[in-house]
This record gives sequence, structure tokens and C-alpha cells, in this order.
Amino acid sequence: MQQAKQQFRHIVITGASSGIGAALALRYAASGVRLGLTGRDEARLTQVAQDCRAMGAEVITKIIDVTAREALGEWLLQLDEAQVIDLVIANAGISAGMGGKGENPEQVRKLFDVNVQGVFNTIDPILPRMMERGRGHIALMASLAGFRGWPGAPAYCASKAAVKSYGEGLRGAIAHTGVNVHVICPGFVKSRMTAVNKFKMPMLMEADKAAEIIAHGIEKNKGRIAFPLPVYFMMWLVASLPDAIAGKILRAMPAKGSF
Repeated sequence: MQQAKQQFRHIVITGASSGIGAALALRYAASGVRLGLTGRDEARLTQVAQDCRAMGAEVITKIIDVTAREALGEWLLQLDEAQVIDLVIANAGISAGMGGKGENPEQVRKLFDVNVQGVFNTIDPILPRMMERGRGHIALMASLAGFRGWPGAPAYCASKAAVKSYGEGLRGAIAHTGVNVHVICPGFVKSRMTAVNKFKMPMLMEADKAAEIIAHGIEKNKGRIAFPLPVYFMMWLVASLPDAIAGKILRAMPAKGSF
């Protein structure tokens, strides 16, 4: 899979201090590759950066929350001025659910701030430049949870559904500019986010395997990168069922924990 590493010379990944973000950083790290990595945990992000540098990559890190629109935008534009960004992966996100109770309004707002507004804050500064150049790749981290609202995690599912729909529409809207948009819809992947789940997660996947699937999908210019296939099919099927039947199935699923 060396082609993907050779194709992209400057890659930005948000939420790169752990999980899929860290795995993607390591997946793309190679000599001649420049990585711009953000995260909120300095120790973990520093370790990821060190590991990527050991693989030959040049790494620039920034401890920043994706909800900090102005600060994130300034940093991204600085990176692009120094070297044209080829690929932006808006990966940063958080997860939470009902926890067996009603969903706290502050939790709902936080989920949308990070998972939706954070995506816009990540791509908005760079997308116009990519469109003007007539090339570039934007990858948005959605989820299989975005195919249908789960009673146990309504705001999380809604936030990921928003990213999924936006990315799918954006891909078609700007296809003529030469900029490619990819919507990533993973199932359960081992990470700090899924480690808090108190229920059995079907086909739980290692982060490095998920990163390989994502990188391959971007290389092949797939609009939707959804995996693992059996869980993808199950979520597609549930979303296609009549609401009463789908609701009954999903009500039996356990709830994500709250903040």
C-alpha cells in the first residue's frame, strides 16, 4: 500500500492523539511526508509524533480543541502556507449516550459542537484553497451510527448523521473542482472512546486495521468508506426497515454511557 503514502505529501489529522487518528498518523508516516497533528492530550500526542518521526515523517503538532474555530483556522492556514495540504482528515470527535437516563442538554450541545462544528472548523479554512488549486482530499469521520438514530445515543447518532449527509452532499457539489470528499463510517474500533462501553461490541476492530481500510478507501477515491461490511449491511438494513420494526430492534440495544 505504498501508493497512498507517496500520493499525499502533506496530511492534517485532527484527534490524532489516540484511536483511529493516531493509527492514521502512523499509517501515513514515511520519509517525505509532512504530518500536521492535533489533539487535546499533550503526552499522547507527543508520543504519536515521536513514533511518526521515527518512521521518517516530518511532524508538526498542535494542542487544540476543534471547537476553537479561529485558533484552528489560523494554524491550518499557516500549515498550508508552508506547504500545500493534500489531505485533511477531520477525525476529532466524542461519544456519549443516554446512560440509561434522559440526555443532558449540555451533553447534546457538546456532541454537536465537537462532532459537527468541529468538522466545519477543520475543513472550512482549507477547502476554498483546495478548490482554487483544483486538487485535494477531504475526509470526514462519520459513523455507522449515523445511518439510524439509536434510542440509547440520540445526539451522538444525530451528530454523525449530520456529518455523513453533509459529506455525501459536498462530494457531489464540488466534484467538478477536482477536490475529492470521503465520508468515513466505521463500526466499533478499539480506542479510548469505545473502552468505556459496557456492552458487547460486534466485530470490534483494531485501530491499525481500521486505518488501513480508510487509507485504502481514500486511495481508491471512495465516497463512502464504511466497515466492517457485516455491520455496515446490518445498519443499512435497519435504516431501510419500517420505523416501527427498526425502533423495536434498536430499543433492545444497550445505551452508551453519558459524560
